[in-house]
Amino acid sequence: MSILEAILLGIVQGLSEFIPISSTAHLTIVGKWLDLIDPNKPESWTAFIAVVQIGTLLAVLLYFYKDIMSISKAFLKENLTKRQSFNKQSSESKMGWLIVIGSVPIVTIGLALKPIIESNITKDLNVIGTSLIILAIILFVVDKLSKRVRAIESTNIKDALIIGLAQCVALIPGSSRSGTTLTAGLLLGLKRDAAAKFSFLLGIPAILGSGLLELYSEFDNLQQIGFLEITIATIASAISGWLAIDFLLKFLKKNSTLLFVVYRILAGIFVLSYFV
Repeated sequence: MSILEAILLGIVQGLSEFIPISSTAHLTIVGKWLDLIDPNKPESWTAFIAVVQIGTLLAVLLYFYKDIMSISKAFLKENLTKRQSFNKQSSESKMGWLIVIGSVPIVTIGLALKPIIESNITKDLNVIGTSLIILAIILFVVDKLSKRVRAIESTNIKDALIIGLAQCVALIPGSSRSGTTLTAGLLLGLKRDAAAKFSFLLGIPAILGSGLLELYSEFDNLQQIGFLEITIATIASAISGWLAIDFLLKFLKKNSTLLFVVYRILAGIFVLSYFV
C-alpha cells in the first residue's frame, strides 16, 4: 500500500462511515480496484478497516466534545460518586446509559460472528451490491412513513435496544452502520438529525472496541500492511469524517435521505454489473 493509496482509503472511510452509504462497501470496492485485498488473508483487510475507523471515532469525539464531556461527567457522578436511581438521573446521565445499553447487541453478536466477519464472504461484491440496494429501499420506505417528531432527548431504553440491534445489521457488508441505525431511529419517530446524532454517539463504543480488538488480534497482519500507511489513512479518515458529520447533520435538518437512497441504488447496480 502506497502513501497515496492510504490517503485515498482514509478519505473514503471518513466520508462513508457517517453518510449512510456503507464504509465497508466503499473501502472494499476501492481495495479490490487497487488490488490491495489478499484473498488468502481476508482478516487483514477487516483489521485494516476496523483500525482506520478509529480515525472516524476521533472525528466524533472532536465534533461532539461538549456533549460527550457532559454525558461522561453526569454518568460518572450520578452512578458512582453521588448515586441516584435511573429515573432521577439527568438527561445526560441517562444518555450515557442508553449508549451502554444500545452497545450490548453489537458487542455480543459481533464477537460471536467474528470468524464470519473476517472471512471472504464479507468481501463478496455480490453481497455488498445487493445490500446497498436492499437497505436503500428500506431506508426510503421508512423515511417516507416516519413521523419524525421526536427529539434526541426523548430516546429511551427500548429505543436504544432497537437501534442497537439495527447496528448489528451493519455487520452485513454494504448495509452501513449509520444507515441501519438512522433507519431504526426514523422508524421510532426520531427527527432525521436526531436519529443521526444518536447513531454517531452510539457508534463510539462499537468503533473503539472493534478497532482495539483488531489491532491486538491482527497485529502481525497489520505490520505487513505498514503502520505508517495505517496511521496516514487513520488521520485522513478523521479529517474527512469530521466534514462528513458536519455535512450530514446540517443536510438532514432540511432534506430527506432520498439523495443517499438514489446513490446507494446506483452504486449497488454499478457493483453488481461492473465488478461481479
